[in-house]
Amino acid sequence: MPFVRISMFPRPPEVKKALAKELTDVISKHCQITPDHTWIIFEDVPKDHWSMGGELKG
Repeated sequence: MPFVRISMFPRPPEVKKALAKELTDVISKHCQITPDHTWIIFEDVPKDHWSMGGELKG
């Protein structure tokens, strides 16, 4: 059973819904499983909690 965790800046529910659908389709196809066996967790991380190159992004 694949388990996918995605950390990203907060996004609207419709973006997460579209991502979940497409990712599930791809995972199901390549792992030869039914979609109900794929778990995806979206972790909304505020921009001020991200750093790149030593700089906070928020």
